[in-house]
Amino acid sequence: QVQLVESGGGLVQAGGSLRLSCAASGRTFSSYAMGWFRQAPGKERTFVATISSGGSRTYYTDSVKGRFIISRDNAKNTVYLQMNSLKPEDTAVYYCAAATKVVAGGIALSAFQYDYWGQGTQVTVSS
Repeated sequence: QVQLVESGGGLVQAGGSLRLSCAASGRTFSSYAMGWFRQAPGKERTFVATISSGGSRTYYTDSVKGRFIISRDNAKNTVYLQMNSLKPEDTAVYYCAAATKVVAGGIALSAFQYDYWGQGTQVTVSS
């Protein structure tokens, strides 16, 4: 079992920054890949970014490349999403997720690869 708790969401003006955190507990954090997803009102949940268990591999959806950075601190059992140059279209509920069945060192781009999810944190970007 893995428990995930997100924090750091809020209201920010366009062009601003936010850093989301996701604290994990329950299993050895350094053994599985992590990801961030988001769901805008009336839309499906979509992939944002993923990071491998050791942190050496990352991947981003095209719309956030160059603006968002995913990182992890395995000593603190926490994954982060640094969001810069925020746009109104980034407004969504952001979820972190754990992919415990992905091979060691791998990354996961599909929601189907993730077996544990946090409760989500709201990010609102005003224009």
